[in-house]
Amino acid sequence: MLTELTPLFKKPPLYTKTEIPFWDDEHISLQMLNAHLNPNYDGASRKLEFIEKSVDWISKILPSEHYPSVLDIGCGPGLYTERYAKKGYRVVGVDFSHRSINYAQMSAKRKGLPIDYFYQDYLNLSLDKKFDFATMIYCDFGALSTNDRKQLLKIIYQHLKPGGRFLLDVFSLTQLENFQESQTWEVCPDGGFWYPENYIALNRACKYPDNVTLRQTLVIAKKKVSNYYLWDTYFSKKALEEEAVGSGFKICEYFGDVSGSTYSEHSSTLAVLLKK
Repeated sequence: MLTELTPLFKKPPLYTKTEIPFWDDEHISLQMLNAHLNPNYDGASRKLEFIEKSVDWISKILPSEHYPSVLDIGCGPGLYTERYAKKGYRVVGVDFSHRSINYAQMSAKRKGLPIDYFYQDYLNLSLDKKFDFATMIYCDFGALSTNDRKQLLKIIYQHLKPGGRFLLDVFSLTQLENFQESQTWEVCPDGGFWYPENYIALNRACKYPDNVTLRQTLVIAKKKVSNYYLWDTYFSKKALEEEAVGSGFKICEYFGDVSGSTYSEHSSTLAVLLKK
């Protein structure tokens, strides 16, 4: 058994992808949805107070009378899209979790909000419309590999109208300085986040070159052994600008976060508003 498991917990090559689509796993997707919907927890979505503040700020710098249509990339259960709709925008949300999209569709219908949702991988996104602006919020951009980020920027660019805007945020180098490498393990006899039945989880947090970190979890259960990789790339203003400008965007302005706070070298996140 040890001989079989040891290779699974080796440090993987940079940006190794999880082979299992855990965002659509019946059990894990439910745990993620519950995390999204917890207003006081910021492990999946930011806390509700911040979301409200963020949407208020976005509606001021990109008012619906001038930027009427918005595309929310990685919309989850619709926490931002519903608030965009209430601000008067025509809204489209895209996510790669059936559970999140189904919840968002039912919630919008229940509240009478005219939001279009699509279950799609945004790295292969193809919609027959263009938007006045797009958002990708909570540092999802940095969870992608270098090539996937380039692909995403190309796709967003193609889905924007001339002069359209793209707002995104990433973790900063200050946040990287606070990252602690570790190896831990946990026993979950009654199940937990990763699996509904008894399992052991081996966790590793480690740094890679080029401002990248990995949070790896090896789940060992009676009926399965699974490896999950959660990557983060951390950015300076210069590095983020190089990627954005290299894909054809122009920089409008930098912020400390997507609620409009002033950026400083001590900010844990870095937000940027781009222009096509």
